Amino acid sequence: MPKAKTHSGAAKRFKKNAAGYKHKHQHKSHILTKMTTKRKRQLRGTSILNAADIPRVNRMLRSSLK
Repeated sequence: MPKAKTHSGAAKRFKKNAAGYKHKHQHKSHILTKMTTKRKRQLRGTSILNAADIPRVNRMLRSSLK
């Protein structure tokens, strides 16, 4: 049986901590000139992943959490 591989894209985007998975906000990488300052300010920093998405991320990161 081959080893289960970690989804490398998910490994770069999610970090596990005691509260769950930490992630950066989307829509904050390029073409920011048309976005309002308020919207850009609200997308700063990191958030905890929603509970509904945790099983999917667990599956993508299955081999790195063992």
